[in-house]
Amino acid sequence: MRYTLQALGKKTMVVIPACCWATVAGFFPSSSLKVPVLHTAFETAAITASGVKKGLMARGIEDVQVLAWAGDGGTFDIGLQALSGCAERNDDIIYVCYDNEAYMNTGIQRSSATPFLSWTTTTPNPAFKDTPKKDIMEIMAAHRIPYAATASPAYPEDLLKKMRKVRETRGLRFIHILSSCPPGWKFPSELSVKISRLAVETRVFPLYEIENGRKYTLTVEPKSLPVSEYLRLQGRFSHLRAKDVQAIQASVDEEWKILMTKIHSKRKFVNGAALKGNSKIQAPKSK
Repeated sequence: MRYTLQALGKKTMVVIPACCWATVAGFFPSSSLKVPVLHTAFETAAITASGVKKGLMARGIEDVQVLAWAGDGGTFDIGLQALSGCAERNDDIIYVCYDNEAYMNTGIQRSSATPFLSWTTTTPNPAFKDTPKKDIMEIMAAHRIPYAATASPAYPEDLLKKMRKVRETRGLRFIHILSSCPPGWKFPSELSVKISRLAVETRVFPLYEIENGRKYTLTVEPKSLPVSEYLRLQGRFSHLRAKDVQAIQASVDEEWKILMTKIHSKRKFVNGAALKGNSKIQAPKSK
């Protein structure tokens, strides 16, 4: 949050739904953020931010950034409908999902962001989560929004660069930040940054950006460490057998190949839309 507000500046309004940050930011009339904060319902971060932006514009105020800041439960699950609507309209807001891969604020229940074979209180031993994590970045890319990117607190320079880019872009901008959670992931808090860095270095959470739903760019080159280096530090994966780790490694490798194919694609585009034969399909201009 500090990095984000540092990049966006003081002319920023923050919309926070029910999530861990609803308590961190503080309550009216005081806030730890030193910018206006609006608390809203669990599922309405995107549409509330959109309404705030429209209200500002109606008053002739166009130099204020409106930032929705929500967890994975309020983004991948309960808030996806509102977010999709805002993305389809290309509403001029910034939406940040800080993803700790479960409903951590209400008791560590699984969300659709929870990884394959992970422990949560609603996927206990032996009924661990048996489906993969929802690919929120591809969902947002499918809306053809101007900008979407992944980020990590373990790579602050990359995060700041992307937030500065977001500040200069108009339309809906989506940032997906992996946010390690000591109690939910079962590790000592002093390992928070190390685990966040390992998520990138093992290619579990690659850092990249997508422009207009088409142009993919890798922003941090990972070391390609084995995924076991990331998994072994987290108690939520302590039950994994060797074949389970191999299955997760195979999935990570496959997803990396798919991402690299998109990054190195040689297709030609006109205004963000692919050329098909002799036809020229122009994407609508960003608002």
